[in-house]
Amino acid sequence: MKISNVLTQAWGLLALVNAPVEARGHSRTEACHPHHPFKPLPSSQPRTRTCHVANHGDGQDDSANVLAALKKCNNGGKVVFDTDKTYTIGKALDMTFLKHVDLEIHGHVQFSNDTDYWQANAFKQIYQNAATFFQLGGEDVNVYGDGVLDGNGQAWYDLYAKDPLILRPILMGVIGLNGGTIGPLKLRYSPQWYHFVANSSDVLFDGIDISGFSSSANTAKNTDGWDLYRSTNVVIQNSVINNGDDCVSFKPNVSDILVQNLHCNGSHGISVGSLGQYPGEVDIVQNVLVYNISMFNASDGARIKVWPGAASALSTDLQGGGGSGLVKNITYDGMTIDNVDYAIEVTQCYGQKNLTLCNEFPSKLVIEDILFKNFKGVTSGKYDPNVGTIVCSSPDVCSNINAKGIEVSSPDGDDGFTCTNVDVSLLDLNCDSS
Repeated sequence: MKISNVLTQAWGLLALVNAPVEARGHSRTEACHPHHPFKPLPSSQPRTRTCHVANHGDGQDDSANVLAALKKCNNGGKVVFDTDKTYTIGKALDMTFLKHVDLEIHGHVQFSNDTDYWQANAFKQIYQNAATFFQLGGEDVNVYGDGVLDGNGQAWYDLYAKDPLILRPILMGVIGLNGGTIGPLKLRYSPQWYHFVANSSDVLFDGIDISGFSSSANTAKNTDGWDLYRSTNVVIQNSVINNGDDCVSFKPNVSDILVQNLHCNGSHGISVGSLGQYPGEVDIVQNVLVYNISMFNASDGARIKVWPGAASALSTDLQGGGGSGLVKNITYDGMTIDNVDYAIEVTQCYGQKNLTLCNEFPSKLVIEDILFKNFKGVTSGKYDPNVGTIVCSSPDVCSNINAKGIEVSSPDGDDGFTCTNVDVSLLDLNCDSS
């Protein structure tokens, strides 16, 4: 598909998802279409007062003003970032105390590019050296508007190229939020992941517009759209994601997740994992529905990635293997792909290039009850004649993996799949299991 057509589709979706947000207080479940969350989402209480965030407007730090407005309008108010104003955030903000409050963002909120400060003071999370500019948490919190959250990522893209061990902040840290709606909202130039959602429940992301690429030769790397961790009953829908890593990633110990109506461009697909990275840890991802996805110019469409049973190294700053756990009841239903390397990729050898070692030390993480259906489109041709791969390290840790209605081919018309250590009778695919 031509880039112009991709952009036309993306902007068409954005026109729908960025329509004005009406008064809060509706049931969040009613806003989820066509599929509903695994569990009903709670309603939001009415907001009865409004506070406007003061700003200096000259690049000075406005973080104290943000905290002052939040404390003043917490418990039943609305905090507004005004139109045509630029707010500079130069301090790490702990906003986990929020309750029954809205953040209505119409201005441009930009985090400072003081990389030394942020490496020392960004909130350290407990997974994969993750760090966040701020922590948004509490109960019944809504964040929306036609404004922008800007991570000022270029300084980080250039710094990471020199030192891959730096701690790059995640643009939006949703930490311990129970009940909330995020979006519509524009997110730009995150230094690393765009969202890290941890220890949260009953959260709806609706109408998120993600984009931000490097203007230098140093690529913006690891810019996942969403990474979910230790969270349940989360919905991600009606969004456009232009990035350079996973569109959405289900990290350890998430359940009851609905992802629907996304336009992903330039990504690594919608991924379960990576899982099994840390020895002694038990990673569980279960009850996930991924529906109606458009995937363009990506390495993968649907992906399940699990570390092997022995230590491996994917890169200088990402190593692991040996953990255990379970991936269960995962459905990918409806995906249109164009210029995607693999339509479907299942691997239990993530991070390990030596397949002999993977077979010698099979994954300790079980994959079962997986369904891929209703895929269509054309791959990039990178792996001709294959358009996908479903490879388990042992038949003892993979069962009931199904595929049907997969109408995907390479530019040359090939439709091969590598299928290893799986029951090929459940795969309506052109499998090569040699």
